[in-house]
Amino acid sequence: MNAALPLSSLPPPPPMAGERHFPVVIVGAGPTGLVLANLLALQGVKTLVIERNTSTVGEPRAVTIDDESLRTVQATGLIDTVLPQVVLGYGVHYYSWRNREFARIEPHSLEHGFPKRNAFRQQVLVGQLRDGLERFDQAGIWFGTELAAFRDDGARLQLQLRQAGQPAAISCDWLVACDGGRSGVREQLGIQLTGSTYDEKWLIVDLLERNTAFRHTRTYCDPARPAIRLPGPEGTLRYEFMLHPGEDPEQVLDEAQLRRWIRERNPADAELAITRKVVYAFHARVAESWQSGRVFLAGDAAHLTPPFAGQGMNSGVRDAANLAWKLAAVVRGDMGPDLLATYAQERKPHAWSLIEMAVRIGSFMQPKSVLSAMLTQGALKLCSLYRPVRDYVLQLKFKPKPRFHEGFFVKGHDAGAMVSAGQLLPQPRVELPGGSQVLLDEVLGRDFAWLGLAGAAPPAGLPVTCRRVRVVARQDDFLQPEPGLDAVVRDVDGGLESSIRSAGANALMLRPDRYVLAYLGRAGGADDVGALQRLFQRHGSVTAAAALAA
Repeated sequence: MNAALPLSSLPPPPPMAGERHFPVVIVGAGPTGLVLANLLALQGVKTLVIERNTSTVGEPRAVTIDDESLRTVQATGLIDTVLPQVVLGYGVHYYSWRNREFARIEPHSLEHGFPKRNAFRQQVLVGQLRDGLERFDQAGIWFGTELAAFRDDGARLQLQLRQAGQPAAISCDWLVACDGGRSGVREQLGIQLTGSTYDEKWLIVDLLERNTAFRHTRTYCDPARPAIRLPGPEGTLRYEFMLHPGEDPEQVLDEAQLRRWIRERNPADAELAITRKVVYAFHARVAESWQSGRVFLAGDAAHLTPPFAGQGMNSGVRDAANLAWKLAAVVRGDMGPDLLATYAQERKPHAWSLIEMAVRIGSFMQPKSVLSAMLTQGALKLCSLYRPVRDYVLQLKFKPKPRFHEGFFVKGHDAGAMVSAGQLLPQPRVELPGGSQVLLDEVLGRDFAWLGLAGAAPPAGLPVTCRRVRVVARQDDFLQPEPGLDAVVRDVDGGLESSIRSAGANALMLRPDRYVLAYLGRAGGADDVGALQRLFQRHGSVTAAAALAA
């Protein structure tokens, strides 16, 4: 018989090992699941992540993180950890079938506080998000744990797990499947994917220690071999090559072959060390349903997008930001479960619009003939002579705005608004008393927020507790502190005041995910607070129901 191992050599028990019930269980420790877990933990919700692998992913998958996702990382409190490992603000240069540059996309705006396109390494980000959970007693990850089955007993979900080959059982109130494009949870629910799986396959090659400093992506729109060159952080580099019908994926993985393709684009790159090579097919598909009772789909389990717009992972992060505050409100008992139905109502159309954008970009990048390349590339060069069209392309304005048409917001009263209700409010830098400047979200807290211009007062009867922030106009000074306010900021560039006044209002309410909930104080004595109360009442708020009854 073997002697017992000393305690110091035994692996530590998983976090919350003695717990057997969790308000929220998340399946999958990828970016979507880990962002969701961090956001829930910040809201005080006891959350368990289960991951069948023994650690987070160790290979580079997604390589582009956008401004909205970095804003969500900011909301997790980990932005100062993440940014040093991100290359901020890169663009895309397009090359013709003759290998001549014919277009550029180099967005410079900081609408949401960060550049619109940024290079990162997914394995680094998920490691940072994983370690971020160590801040919380109420959140943890069980690695090497697979969800075998689940059932709803009416009061909660009963989960059957496998841990190191041994069965285990836990229960939860809500289950979120972030378990990827081949989601086992989605399969058990019988939810189908709709859309298209394309015949085109692409070869991905990841390399190290590049010696060319050029920071922007190069996209070669060449019918002979469409290709993409993507520099990344710390000297990393990715190439992507489209395969033609009939090409054997196994043969193109031959190192000598793929190095020849790389050499045709940049000879120096062909000598770099290869860390990963893989062939993948792309999909444009979305799950028919994103919720089944107490179970939700998020990330690739809910939608699959072609890679050409760099929005696959970013769409999953948007899912997490949308679902986190709603789950927290329901778990705390602040809102009824009906609120959770707005998750798919809001997210599904926007996710599909980004998939459609990626398909359009892909068709442009993959001309089928020299004639097709000449026509499309010539048309873009001609349109670029007209400044509004050039700016529309250069500043990435063709990307669908983060805006909902249905969901949890007061709509229909802001036709002239620069930022409509149901849209993500831009995040400018604001000035604090004393002269320092910070990004707006840093003063808004983690819950709902009221932002009011001079003369506006937080109205009585608001159906939710919120942080109250005075917005001082760009041309005004700070005056004496006002009672009842949590913060005062000066509108450095005037964008906040313009957005509020364009809706004919003097204040607005923000949701925890920074989407505009409602405009308040509109001219003509409109019952804005009453509309807000009715919205909350419809979604199970006891506070709103009491206010309306009074």
